[in-house]
Amino acid sequence: MKSQSSDPRPFRVMVHKGIADHIRSWRFAILIALIVLTFIASMYVSLANIKSATGNTKDPDHLFLYLKLLTTTDNSIPPFHVFLSFLAPLLGISLGFDAVNSEQNSGTLTRLMAQPIYRDNLLLAKFVSALVIVSGLFTALALLMIGGGLVLTGVRMEPQELLRILAFIVITIAYVAFWLSLSIMLSIVFKQAATSALTAIGIWLFFTIFYQIVITLIVKSFLPDPAYLSQTEIISYNDLILNLQRIAANQLYSDAVTTLLMPSVRSLGPVTMEQMAGAIPAPLPFKESVMIVWPQVSGLMASTVGCFALAYYFFMRREIRS
Repeated sequence: MKSQSSDPRPFRVMVHKGIADHIRSWRFAILIALIVLTFIASMYVSLANIKSATGNTKDPDHLFLYLKLLTTTDNSIPPFHVFLSFLAPLLGISLGFDAVNSEQNSGTLTRLMAQPIYRDNLLLAKFVSALVIVSGLFTALALLMIGGGLVLTGVRMEPQELLRILAFIVITIAYVAFWLSLSIMLSIVFKQAATSALTAIGIWLFFTIFYQIVITLIVKSFLPDPAYLSQTEIISYNDLILNLQRIAANQLYSDAVTTLLMPSVRSLGPVTMEQMAGAIPAPLPFKESVMIVWPQVSGLMASTVGCFALAYYFFMRREIRS
């Protein structure tokens, strides 16, 4: 007979309980309302300016109406994918900052671990339940955007647009998964939920606001004045700064979604005039855009796996009875 610990049913029960706890929590409801409101505001501004955006024949992407719904703005508010680069980390942090330490402080973790279940099943259930919620949220928003566009414009969606929007959703989920795994790891390292939440928010603020400034200052202090450099050296100089900035997850996410939602983007780094000579401003096929952003996607996935592996290591070595 199989032991109860190898039965997949306890894992499913823990996932279902985690999903129910997230849905009933006030912090999740507030963040969902905030993301939905920004989505509605961005869609309202996009629809108000969609005629001018699709009528601009100088724009190589003017025929992609549904991609324009996600990127068009009149500069009064940022487009939706820019909003997500700020709000998605908060969603991941809010779902994971007290995943383990709150249960240990309340005493439920000891009782749960007394049952015939694996430790890694508990940690994986925390991660999967939050990721299911996030996946459902962004999938629903994408379907709402597609349905609203069909009703209001009556324009058929092209297959390439659908593929790009689906890839945008997948990358956004991976971006949230990184911050979720990081916050779960911090909930294991720190005993107090407030400490893990403040640490995660501090990391998010540093990489969102201060990291680019710090990198620019450090590089400028070691390299000569760009005014005295040749064009090739300036390109190498800017490429170095850009590569250092890509250590941050928000830069990887911004590069990836910008390339996918704007098919005419052909490069994510500095380009010389010789490289641009003879280039025709036309949208790239979906496969070519994926090839451009694949390093960014791989970096996001590797960061997520690394944070979750550290969380697994710390949790397996943690004394849960203290």
